[in-house]
Amino acid sequence: MSNICGEVITLQLGHYSNFVGTHWWNLQDASLSYDPEMPPGEIQSDVLFREGQTLDGSITYTPRLVAMDLKGSLQTLRQEGSLYDTGKETSAFSWDGSLRVHKESLPAKNSFLEDLDMLDCGDIMTRPHFSSGAQSQCSRNVDTVNSRLARVQKNYKLEGSVKVWSDFLRIHFHPRTISVIHQYNHDGEADRLEAFGQGEALLQGAVLEDLDDKLHFFVEECDYFQGFQVLCDLTDGFAGLGSKVTEMLQDGYGGRGILTFGTAPVSHPNSTPTKDLYHLLNCALGMVHMASHSSFFCPLTLRGGLGLRPSSPISFPYLNYDPSLWYHSSSILSLALDALTVPYRLRSNCIPMWQLADSLSTSGRKVVAAYGAIPFPITHGSSLPDALSACDSLPWQPLSACAEAADGRCYGQWVTLKGLEGQRLTSSAAPGKEPPSRLHNLHSGEDVLASYITSFYPTAPLALQLVSRPSKVIPPFPQIFSQSLNDRGLQDSHLLPTNTLAAPPGVSSVPVITSLQSGPALEQWLSELHRSVTSFDIRRVAPSFLSQGPEMADYTEALEQLRTLARTYRDDSGGMTRSSSEDDDD
Repeated sequence: MSNICGEVITLQLGHYSNFVGTHWWNLQDASLSYDPEMPPGEIQSDVLFREGQTLDGSITYTPRLVAMDLKGSLQTLRQEGSLYDTGKETSAFSWDGSLRVHKESLPAKNSFLEDLDMLDCGDIMTRPHFSSGAQSQCSRNVDTVNSRLARVQKNYKLEGSVKVWSDFLRIHFHPRTISVIHQYNHDGEADRLEAFGQGEALLQGAVLEDLDDKLHFFVEECDYFQGFQVLCDLTDGFAGLGSKVTEMLQDGYGGRGILTFGTAPVSHPNSTPTKDLYHLLNCALGMVHMASHSSFFCPLTLRGGLGLRPSSPISFPYLNYDPSLWYHSSSILSLALDALTVPYRLRSNCIPMWQLADSLSTSGRKVVAAYGAIPFPITHGSSLPDALSACDSLPWQPLSACAEAADGRCYGQWVTLKGLEGQRLTSSAAPGKEPPSRLHNLHSGEDVLASYITSFYPTAPLALQLVSRPSKVIPPFPQIFSQSLNDRGLQDSHLLPTNTLAAPPGVSSVPVITSLQSGPALEQWLSELHRSVTSFDIRRVAPSFLSQGPEMADYTEALEQLRTLARTYRDDSGGMTRSSSEDDDD
């Protein structure tokens, strides 16, 4: 473990990845403290954020981020942002002739964005936990900032007004953050980025130069650069672009961590059988290539599977969400990501990206699966042993469309429990009484959680971390939480539906537990994906998919790599029963 958390650069490639990323950056912004009197939290925000300065000398604090999307995807958001505006316009030339002005009406802003426009953005983005030079000036502004922030704390119903991710973006970006790919459209039927080969072909010319310029800008100002976390759409042409981008990162920044999360929505609007087939093919090819070029690759989705006939979307006991709304499903994945990325963002006892990846990707097993309980089920006033003892099985649900193994076999696992601030991590029985469970005999939260998980995975290597502060789900995060939860996301008997006289408070923070796993369950999952994409002749069923690449030989080789990748997860210890179809694959 290290006491220095180096900087991380985030890349978001594709529209759904930007949905997840927008919620995730909103969560990070909500966790920042603008009060210099408060002690710093467990998470080191400088890992993700950078300090800058505008032309008029104002200090800014913006994400170290490159976000790529298609033409027409920004709506009301300006590509260069407004944080570094000088308020002055200059003209490069004069014109004495007649002038005709054509004005194009801008998309209307929703109620959240209108309220956000009323804030003094310079104050809002001032660096939290300030350096000594800025602290005295910014201390005087704490009350002002907090009062203005309170104006966007009211509940919003944005389900009908969110069309793109910028419709609920809470923070400002650096002018070098956003890249728009003008060759393809976000909306409409023409010029769509639908196939893997289209995305592969994009990373050249102006697109490549622009990305390389942005990356160098952010990398060169880092002192202890850890690496990259990449969010990439998995079901459209961005899978091909992400494959080339991760290859570029691997070639140009060897030895740095590249943690790639492939995102997929539960459903796509206006989908067709042909488009669904494209989604499957993009997923298979993207996973093979991005896993090859990354330190690890983790799919993130609430789909019941990645095949053509997935089971029902993942459900959570204390969430009421609409799987068809990207605004909803991406918010859940962002909470998971907030916990999954904790190890390399800690202020102390930081786990570097490479160490996290190496512990999970041994023997070429570059694909890992994520699981999570959102929120973690614990009752107000109870303890961690009480909560875990009440669970008949592991509390989490699949977040990678990969069912968890039921036989206790796992090659490695990272577990993060976040947000039990104010709750007891241990509990002992009264004198003369038997403890309710063996967990109540333990003396630390880490021991309690480790003992509980090893009862399901008795021989698997396990690493875990507990972080006390929860994820803050302030507006515009959707209110998708059960009415039985209090404002801290804890079960509360006073809020059960029988108490109809009192309206439940809005949930403002939630505890979350996540698990990253590498294990034999991924063999069956990857093998099923391989069987799905090899069950038809692509030249007959979807000939246009290969029209812009890859070549047929490269496509065949990629599917063979997928088959080989699946076999690396095979457990040859004798504890696995293989089906006849799996034997036939050999």
